[in-house]
Amino acid sequence: MTSSTLPVLPVPRLVLWRHGRTEWNAAGRFQGQLDPPLDADGHREAAVAAARLAVTAGLDPESSVVVSSDLDRTVQTARVLTGLLGVPLRLDRRLREHGMGCWEGLTRAEVAERYPDQYADWIAGRPVLGRGGEESAAVAERALAALVDLPEASVAVVVTHGGTAGRLLERLLGLGPEHRRAFGALDNCAWSELVTQGGRWRLLRHNVSAVPASDGRVDGAREPAPASSSAGGRPEGADRVPAADADAVL
Repeated sequence: MTSSTLPVLPVPRLVLWRHGRTEWNAAGRFQGQLDPPLDADGHREAAVAAARLAVTAGLDPESSVVVSSDLDRTVQTARVLTGLLGVPLRLDRRLREHGMGCWEGLTRAEVAERYPDQYADWIAGRPVLGRGGEESAAVAERALAALVDLPEASVAVVVTHGGTAGRLLERLLGLGPEHRRAFGALDNCAWSELVTQGGRWRLLRHNVSAVPASDGRVDGAREPAPASSSAGGRPEGADRVPAADADAVL
């Protein structure tokens, strides 16, 4: 599997669903492949989002598969949906979050203080050198390999993480490094939906959420908008992503 070749997947429709909130999300702490569980808000988010996702995505237990990262925050989120659908949950460690090396467990402020040059590169969207962990391309390839190994189904719900979902979305759409973060980040418990069309993947909806925004609004399914859209240049869903949520913009 090369960076220029996209394998044929055994499912024609994908839903990339980010896990619910953890205390570390709320504190702006980089989780990476460390394993904090959902907090109370995260459990509530998962319950609300799973119920809406099952309906709006038209998930049929006979033709749907649910696969999750094996980290606790994704497993807890995914099990709410599989409980509603009555389908088994598949776990795959290849869907884990982007490994963040020496940043894992630190807040944004701590990273900015200890590794200012690395932090500046991260904010600017440039490659971050010297922190260890994983390269973005490697994250995309391992996540894609997990999808290749899925059983045939009409739709797969992929329960994963902010960074991994972003890299997988870019890979499926054929976006190179120069288009990193072309789309706004997924909020906690929000999802994106893609389908194959004419031999290519098409993004139908991005950052759909059943969780109320800060103004009490609940978003519906929307066409994707780039991060530098005409609407003020804010990433889609920026009104819901807490400023501290480090893993939302990996």
